[in-house]
Amino acid sequence: MKVTRTAIPDVMLIEPRVFGDARGFFYESFNERAFAEATGVQTTFVQDNHSKSVQGVLRGLHYQIQQPQGKLVRVVVGEVFDVAVDLRRSSPTFGKWVSAVLSAENKAQFWVPPGFGHGFVVTSPTAEFLYKTTEYYAPQHEQSIAWNDPFLAITWPDLGAPPQVSAKDAAGAHWANAQFFD
Repeated sequence: MKVTRTAIPDVMLIEPRVFGDARGFFYESFNERAFAEATGVQTTFVQDNHSKSVQGVLRGLHYQIQQPQGKLVRVVVGEVFDVAVDLRRSSPTFGKWVSAVLSAENKAQFWVPPGFGHGFVVTSPTAEFLYKTTEYYAPQHEQSIAWNDPFLAITWPDLGAPPQVSAKDAAGAHWANAQFFD
C-alpha cells in the first residue's frame, strides 16, 4: 500500500495495491500488519459500519468526546469529499482541516485518528461508505460541530444546492461552543 501523510501528518491517505485485468480486480482492503508497518499506527478495530447516501447528503462533523474513535474510511460505490478536523488542543494543527476525495474508482482510504472531527458529502448520484472504528459507537458521548462553521471555513464542493443534513447535524455546535480534546 502507498501511504501519504496530509498537511496534518496524523491523517493519512492510503492507496491499496490493486491487481486487475479484464475479469475485474482484487485488493486487500485491510491487513493489520501491513497497516501498522505502513502507517506506524498500532490499533485494534472493534466495529465496521456501512452507510448509503444520495448526492448532496452531508454527514458530520462528528466525534465522540469520550471513547474517541479512530476511523479508517473508504467508499465502495460512488464518490465522497471527506474531511478530518483536528480537535486536539495540544496539537500544532488544532482547528485545521484536511480533505480527500474517496471513490469506488480510486479505492483510496482515509485514516482519521482519535481526536478528530469527521464528515463527508456525497458528490456522486449515490455513495456507499464503509468505515472501521477503534471504539464502539457511544451516542451519549457523540458531538457534532457545524459543517459550515465560519472559523473552520471548510471548502466543501459546490454541488449546485445546499447540502442535505440531518436535524442533529444542522444543530451542530459552533466552534466557539464545541468541546475539544486536550
